[in-house]
Amino acid sequence: QVQLVESGGGLVQPGGSLRLSCAASASDFSTYVMGWYRQAPGKQRELVAEITQARSENYADFVKGRFTISRYNPANTAYLQMNSLKPEDTAVYYCNARKWTNDYWGQGTQVTVSS
Repeated sequence: QVQLVESGGGLVQPGGSLRLSCAASASDFSTYVMGWYRQAPGKQRELVAEITQARSENYADFVKGRFTISRYNPANTAYLQMNSLKPEDTAVYYCNARKWTNDYWGQGTQVTVSS
């Protein structure tokens, strides 16, 4: 079982930045694909970005050029740097770790973009 703990969410003005962190308990963290998803009220959870074991990155069209996913394997941590935030980015952001049939989720962190 892998525990994922997100942090870094909060309230930010439009155009601002936040960096989310996801700390994983997995000793084999480097073998997982790490992803960030989000869910806004009344909407389905959607992929924001993911990074593979080989550090290949994949982004949803709505965040390309604004968000950057990264990972630091020695600290078992994944990050999501969010720049140029918009009100429509408001959502609960979830960290995900997956490998083969194993799929783990964090508890989520709220991001609110509002003036």
